[in-house]
Amino acid sequence: MIDPLTALAGIQAAVALIKKVSKTIDDVSSLGPVLGKYWDAKAVATKAAVQAKKSKSSMSVALQIELFLDEAKRFENQLELMFMQSGRVDVWNKIKARAAALDVEAAHDARREKEAAARQKKEMDEVIEIVLVGLVFVALIGGVAYLLFEVLEQCAGKCSFQR
Repeated sequence: MIDPLTALAGIQAAVALIKKVSKTIDDVSSLGPVLGKYWDAKAVATKAAVQAKKSKSSMSVALQIELFLDEAKRFENQLELMFMQSGRVDVWNKIKARAAALDVEAAHDARREKEAAARQKKEMDEVIEIVLVGLVFVALIGGVAYLLFEVLEQCAGKCSFQR
């Protein structure tokens, strides 16, 4: 499991790097490599947040996650403003569209993983059921064979159905 606080610290580091680099460049399109680090850190933090929610983490961790994600949203608004001010809003829109596409893809991947896990569990349950039915069948056949053997021994020539 990814530590949520470590993942969120990754977002903070990426934000600090972008702010530092943005002061030294003339064109926002030069932010590409550091923006990639931000989106990667955000994706990791989002996965960590989902895992933390599933594991019923403490309230303080949940609050920190929500605050960090809110901070990330405000930072994205600042980035959007930077792109607008430089006349590159089209680039920002493409970045956001790509990020949304990646989010949709990640959601589909998560759904597929969940379906695969459910399918694997169902298959395992079916195998267990088949094995149990087989064991019961073998036990019944063994019990019937044992009873027949005992009946034949008890008869030992006294029964009319023997020759």
